[in-house]
Amino acid sequence: MGLLERLSPLGGRILLSLMFLASAYWKIKYWGPTVEMLDLKGVPAPAAALAVATIVELVGGLAVLVGLKVRFAALVLFVYLVPVTLIMHSFFGLEGAERQGQAIHFMKNLAIMGGLLMVTGLGAGPFSVDARLEGSEE
Repeated sequence: MGLLERLSPLGGRILLSLMFLASAYWKIKYWGPTVEMLDLKGVPAPAAALAVATIVELVGGLAVLVGLKVRFAALVLFVYLVPVTLIMHSFFGLEGAERQGQAIHFMKNLAIMGGLLMVTGLGAGPFSVDARLEGSEE
């Protein structure tokens, strides 16, 4: 296995995890305004939903970062992003710049979901906790 094939999964996991870890950080930092925003979007029990979202992003992001149970973590994050994308970035009834902005966020989430599906299917790669536990690190 060449260097690129060995390092690419690590780089991909780092980049994927950054979004979830940063998102969890901002949710914690701006808890009150985020609960209000979720309430405006019609999310039921917005504080509880925010707590669940924060835990999923934090735990899932860390698991993807270090490559621990990465197939499961990536699948959980994928499933999590389905309602998040549909609720938070629905652009179908919008117009103009607001529609364009939300459509971009919607498509960005679809791309992230594609990356998560790749991790789900291919695993963590050689530089990961999973590889070390399986005894296949190089």
